[in-house]
Amino acid sequence: MRLRLSGLAAVVLLTGSGPAARAAEGFSLADTAGDHLDVLLDGKVVARYMYAHDVSSKERREVTYKPYLHVFDADGKAPITKGTGGQFPHHRGIFVGWNKITFDGKSFDHWHMKPGDIVHEKFLNQAADADHAAFTSLTHWQTEKGQSVVDEERTVTVRRAKVPGRIMVDVVEKLAAPNGDVSLNGDPEHAGVQFRPAAEVSAKDTVYYFPGETADPTKDVDYPWVGETFTLAGKQHSVVILNHPDNPKKTRFSAYRDYGRFGAFPAAVVKKGEALTLRYRFVVADGAMPAADYVQQSWDEFAGAKGSPTPKVKVIPVKVAAPKTPAPKK
Repeated sequence: MRLRLSGLAAVVLLTGSGPAARAAEGFSLADTAGDHLDVLLDGKVVARYMYAHDVSSKERREVTYKPYLHVFDADGKAPITKGTGGQFPHHRGIFVGWNKITFDGKSFDHWHMKPGDIVHEKFLNQAADADHAAFTSLTHWQTEKGQSVVDEERTVTVRRAKVPGRIMVDVVEKLAAPNGDVSLNGDPEHAGVQFRPAAEVSAKDTVYYFPGETADPTKDVDYPWVGETFTLAGKQHSVVILNHPDNPKKTRFSAYRDYGRFGAFPAAVVKKGEALTLRYRFVVADGAMPAADYVQQSWDEFAGAKGSPTPKVKVIPVKVAAPKTPAPKK
């Protein structure tokens, strides 16, 4: 059911059933038209998809040149993820991009966003009920002249997580090449699907978790999962990114920066008329990182596996700026 409310912005509440007054029970969606879509759980904001695009000024363009997803704190009052501005202004919440995209013989940077923007056109679907909320955003990765390099269907699904987790966020990226072959490339620091904590993160308290006693994120590929604990205003928050086994192989992870940006970097070529699908799940917990068996069982559930052994975990506390990633061998 849709209920349109008058005011400065049109707000749409979508619930699984029952009158609008019951929106506080379970999941619901609230759309501030042309700006952002809120995901609510029991009446509290748990995530916010920022999709505005405004090129009326240089400043507004820099604020709105790509969509991203905020994750909110347990009280639903403030994001625990970064928005615009600050250090590395192109880092925003859960976001996606590659800094070395080749199309039609030209190079594009849809990480730093030069040239061209990632433009949300419309929502293909929205749904919410007691157990989940989901939406699909159709976006176009454009050249500076507005030609579409990539047509993206970004599907976000939010559910409750098993304790000690709070929520889990599935991000499915369907990346199509409508006008010619597209190469998606770069490096783990500037490409892929990434999570960036809020700008106020306490850099000295950032900690990363890897499956395997000898894990080395500057060399290893294809981790099933990587975790991070970061601190905001004295409170810990933990996030694990789960890497689906159907994602491209030789995926490298950036997971050592003291400011907390981490994620997966797959490289791929998408042929004209074809599409690449990427699947990731973010498990969010308040407080310390959940135990390794919890994380591994979460991956099994996501990947459709059973009985995977719980790995020993390597913990890397970041106290200084992170090491540089070695250049790939020629």
